[in-house]
This record gives sequence, C-alpha cells and structure tokens, in this order.
Amino acid sequence: MSVDIEDWFQVGAFENTISREDWDGLALRVADNVARVLDLFAEAQVSATFFTLGWIAEREPAMMRRIAEAGHEIASHGYDHARIFTLTPSEFARDIARTRAILEDSSGSAVTGYRAPSFSIDQRTPWAHEILAKHGYAYSSSVAPVAHDHYGWREAPRFAFRPVEDAELVEIPVTTAMLGKRRMAAGGGGFFRVLPYAFTRWAIRQVNREEGRPAAFYFHPWEIDPAQPRVKNAPLRSRLRHYTNLDTMERKLARLCGEFAWERMDALAGKQAMICTETACRRAA
Repeated sequence: MSVDIEDWFQVGAFENTISREDWDGLALRVADNVARVLDLFAEAQVSATFFTLGWIAEREPAMMRRIAEAGHEIASHGYDHARIFTLTPSEFARDIARTRAILEDSSGSAVTGYRAPSFSIDQRTPWAHEILAKHGYAYSSSVAPVAHDHYGWREAPRFAFRPVEDAELVEIPVTTAMLGKRRMAAGGGGFFRVLPYAFTRWAIRQVNREEGRPAAFYFHPWEIDPAQPRVKNAPLRSRLRHYTNLDTMERKLARLCGEFAWERMDALAGKQAMICTETACRRAA
C-alpha cells in the first residue's frame, strides 16, 4: 500500500494550468487529508509507504513526523513533481539527493525507496535507474507497464525486476491485470476512483491467486477531499480525471483496506529482492 503525497495543485493533470511559481500562494490541504488517511490506516491496521514530495515535506514537517511515528515508511517522490524525462541525468541526481535530505531531516527516518512523479521512468529514461542505484536506493516503484496517454512503459515487466546489471536495486511496477492478452492498469489512483470497486477486487485477486504475486497499490491524499478548490480553467478532460468520484473514494479505500492485507513497500521490496536473487529477474524478463 502506498500514498503519493502531493497537494491538489501539484498533479500532472494541472501541470500546464498552474505554474510552480504560484504554488506558495495556494492553500495547502495535504496535512488534513493525510491525517484522515492515517486514521483510516490505523482503523484497518494497515502499514503503508508515503512517497512524498520534498516541497511538501519542507512545509509540513509535523505531518512528516506523524507519518513516521505511526510506523509508516517515508520514501521519495522527488522534489516538485517534475517528470523524469524533463530532467537531465545530473538534474535528476541533484533532485533525489536534495529530496532525500529534506525527507530524512523532517521525518527522522531513513529513505531507501523512490517513486517517479507520474511513473515517469520509461523507455526514454533508462539512466534513471542507474542513478538511483548509484545513490544507494533499495527499490523504486516508478514504472507503469501499460500504454496510456499520460504515462506508461508498455514493454516493461509486469512484476518486480532488477533494472541495473550488478546492482541490488529492485523496480516494483504498479499493478496490472490481464484481460485475455490485454494489460489493464489496476494499481489504484484514478482507475480505482473511477471504475467500480469490483474491478479492483478482481484484479488484485487475479494477481494474488492466479499469478502468486503481491499487488502494488497507490492513491493520493487529495483523492479523498471533495471540498478542494476547483481549477476551472483546466482542460475538461483533466477536470474529469481529477474530480470524478472524490466523494466516494474514502469509502472505497476503507473497503479495500478491510478486504486485503497490506504492508509497506520496503517490506515488499525486501521479499522481491530475494525472489530476484533466486530467479535473476532482469529487465528482459
């Protein structure tokens, strides 16, 4: 179980509508939404990983400490949600180093995991995994092995693999299910919010029972906040993606947390690393 901590104005859907230069003038709602997520997890006895923007951690250190004190993992989501293919390798290296320092300072916990904004490690950025390995990250969960207009690396493996030769780094792609020969995104986010709950339950059961694999699921704190401000000048498609079913998301999450057992991503990564050691699962798998 994972939570991508970014606020309502930092999402990919609005990246061409809201400028980063305007972020400091907008209302932060993330801490209140994260508090609700923590209460939901406590009720369901769920352990999770919170992939957090450095920009958020700088401004909400008390929230960061509360997450860590509740027993959840703090991991990196980059500093300000810049997609990897918009950065040079040196810019990416500086971004992950800066963000890790902020996250560790604000939370008091070590950071060993990374998730690229908008799952933007793909066929254009093979160097990103190499840089993560060089900086000592244990795992990444930055690949969406699907075809999608917003992101995706269709040719990537569906399950955990080692993307860098002679490195311990494990990549854990977000979950997909198979409908015949078609891969379908089933790991959370907007797909979980918009589609019927039965689809996600079917997908997770398929991955767990038929393929003997764990599911990697994610969502955002803003997805349980129907009272958030509306960005009226954003494209219609972006607004539909962002605002659909915000009022039902929290109930669906509570149901999901109650129906399946969930753990932190670092715990999952450790198990997958052992499997990869035994089976030599590389990118071409």
